[in-house]
Amino acid sequence: MHKDELLELHEEMVEIKETFSEYEGVDASVFEPYEELDIDPSHVHKSKSEHKHAVFVLGNALAVAMSEDEFSNAGRISKRMEELADDAGGKL
Repeated sequence: MHKDELLELHEEMVEIKETFSEYEGVDASVFEPYEELDIDPSHVHKSKSEHKHAVFVLGNALAVAMSEDEFSNAGRISKRMEELADDAGGKL
C-alpha cells in the first residue's frame, strides 16, 4: 500500500472512530491508546511506518468498541489488530 492510500485509510478510520465516540454504549477509553500516539492523517510528515502502526492501533480500538466478548468476530479481529499493531510498533 502506498503512503497516500494509507493516509486515506487512516482518515476514514478516524471518521469511524468519531462516529463510534458519539454512541452512548461505547467506552471512550478504548481509543486512548490511539490518541496517545499523537498522530493523525494530517501529519503527512510522519513516516509510513508510523501511520501503519496508528492504523492497526485504531483498528484494534474500533474492534474492541464493536466486540461483545473476545470470542465474537469483532473480538477476534481486535486480537489480530493488536498483534499487527505490536508488530508494526516494533518496526518503528
